[in-house]
Amino acid sequence: MAQSNATRRVVVTGLGVTAPLGTGVETFWPALKRGECGIGPIESFDTQDLYITIAGEIKDFDPRALGLSKPLLLADRYSQLAGWAAQEAVAQSGLTVPFEHGPRAAAIVGTGAGGLTTLERGYYDMYVLKKAATHPLTLLRTIGSSAAAHIGIEYGVKGPTFATMSACSTASHAIGLVFQMIRAGQVDLGIAGASEAVLTYGSMRSWQALRVLSDKGCYPFSRTRNGTVLAEGAGILVLESLDYAKARGATILAEVMGYGTTADAADMVNPDIEGASEAMRLALEDARLAPSDIDYVNAHGTATAVNDVNETDAIRRVFGKAAYDLAVSSTKSMHGHCLGAAGGVEAVIAVKAIEEDFVPPTIGYAEPDPRCDLDYTPNEGRAREVNYVLSNSFAFGGLNAVLVFGPPPA
Repeated sequence: MAQSNATRRVVVTGLGVTAPLGTGVETFWPALKRGECGIGPIESFDTQDLYITIAGEIKDFDPRALGLSKPLLLADRYSQLAGWAAQEAVAQSGLTVPFEHGPRAAAIVGTGAGGLTTLERGYYDMYVLKKAATHPLTLLRTIGSSAAAHIGIEYGVKGPTFATMSACSTASHAIGLVFQMIRAGQVDLGIAGASEAVLTYGSMRSWQALRVLSDKGCYPFSRTRNGTVLAEGAGILVLESLDYAKARGATILAEVMGYGTTADAADMVNPDIEGASEAMRLALEDARLAPSDIDYVNAHGTATAVNDVNETDAIRRVFGKAAYDLAVSSTKSMHGHCLGAAGGVEAVIAVKAIEEDFVPPTIGYAEPDPRCDLDYTPNEGRAREVNYVLSNSFAFGGLNAVLVFGPPPA
């Protein structure tokens, strides 16, 4: 394997999540272990003439009750979701707020669509209600860097602060960038992940037109799958250099071992096996792990006909015979596809899988697909030793990001 330029090890000290199965890791993770489903009929807006009327909605998110700051209470929902997840992650990390070494901290928090809820409301006000102007905070609420800026302000982050925006790979790219910055010595700690809140009438009309959504549910790798299901959510990690975390006596949850990123450069919609497999190979190389070292793959697993076959083929290409010893699952079957936030939510799952030696299931798996022949942990999760997890994020445009997590350093 090629030698890494890494000089510092990077660890996870905080997790934060809000997703359709619950707000907060202590609610979300147990529901995931039980194989519960957070997908159901849309309740947050009038579905009118839509024929896709299901989604993964967060039903228990109350920004005031959760104690969000006044600036975040005035923000778009996507920033609020990110703000809560960051609040939970920072609290678990035990870091002093504001951060003691603000210039040595980063906040890279992305989104696939930004403040879409605010944007749609603004258009409705102007073109349907014929109002003379939109809300004065419309611009600040909609821009894709709002969540990162809010979080930076909340915690006194004075180092690199910006958003990534790469569709369904957004969060994994954000985590990978902070990982690389810490490893290279540019910063000592960082808040990383992404947030998405795109459950609006206009958004559903757009996704419905692309014909990739299911009207029944999200059933990855099953022969009965017929599309993905949109969801909202946020997943945030606090990352630190090992030395920085040890010096302050932090509890270390896991280690970020490797990161691989590629582009297919082929098609905006149809995935390419080359890009996906190379991203996995690079992540393993970066982690200095052999394919046989990986215990669990949290698959991108969108439940679309082409993507699931492509991902299975890519896993087989990279892992060879070891592919059939892996535990694989797509947790999107339970929490839906959180788009830009998916990799952040799934990074939280990867860390918890290591922490509790448990592989969550792929629910709704009704019938094997001969083209998808791996162990997808069908319908029920299982306890097994989990030391190393590989988490896949593959986005429209052929934008791929893969993360590898391992146990806390001894």
